[in-house]
Amino acid sequence: MKRRMNNILRKDGKTFILAMDHAAIMPSPDLTNPGKIITEAIAGGVDGFLTTYGIIKNFSSSFGNAGIIMRADGGLSTIRKPMAPMELIYSAEDAIRVGADAMLCMGYPGSQANEHSLKYLAKLASDAEKYNLPVGAEMLPYGFERPEGVDTRSVELMAFACQQGAELGADFIKAEFVGGEQFKRITDSCYVPVLVLGGARAKSEEELFSNIRDAIDCGSKGIIMGRNIVRHKNIAQMCEAIAAIVHDNITVEQALGLLK
Repeated sequence: MKRRMNNILRKDGKTFILAMDHAAIMPSPDLTNPGKIITEAIAGGVDGFLTTYGIIKNFSSSFGNAGIIMRADGGLSTIRKPMAPMELIYSAEDAIRVGADAMLCMGYPGSQANEHSLKYLAKLASDAEKYNLPVGAEMLPYGFERPEGVDTRSVELMAFACQQGAELGADFIKAEFVGGEQFKRITDSCYVPVLVLGGARAKSEEELFSNIRDAIDCGSKGIIMGRNIVRHKNIAQMCEAIAAIVHDNITVEQALGLLK
């Protein structure tokens, strides 16, 4: 497992993962040419990719030595309203067969429609251990439900969710950056690496870089980010700037300078 984790995390214990798994669930016109995106991202210094069974199978020659994390769950579509619950749709054997270094699935503690994700996270972690295959968990309290009177993105709930993911067997956690400087409480309380997700479209490159810089300063071991990068006019330059924030500890101003 250590060898496969070394394909995800660099020697400094940090990583920059480009997420390319959106088209398995939602319309994603930015991902119609995966090979081009992969090539440009690698040229810019990305460490690995979170992607789908189909992309791994069809573009295997494009990945080179980059790490590959395969999305393990899904089985639903955003064109259905309301959406069906997430399900575990791929096994550890599937990931090994296409050459993935790790798998990742959701974890929705508290969610009425998707709390069963915790059960399949535990099952995936147990099954993957047989093959020394690392498993990541994207832990989101209540999923995307918003129960009245509950701050679903509070530091307290996010800290619990991240720790719960580790307790169920995840080797790394994907989580939303919440609470500003208080996010350090989350990373301090989780004994596996916490990687910050990209989220909605950033208002500017400066805002995006600032969020990454703050997350790293608060103990995050890197980021898993997609749409804010693949929509950029120069994917390679964007990846170069982000990789330098994560691994070379550059400032937001220096990152912006790399885009000019």
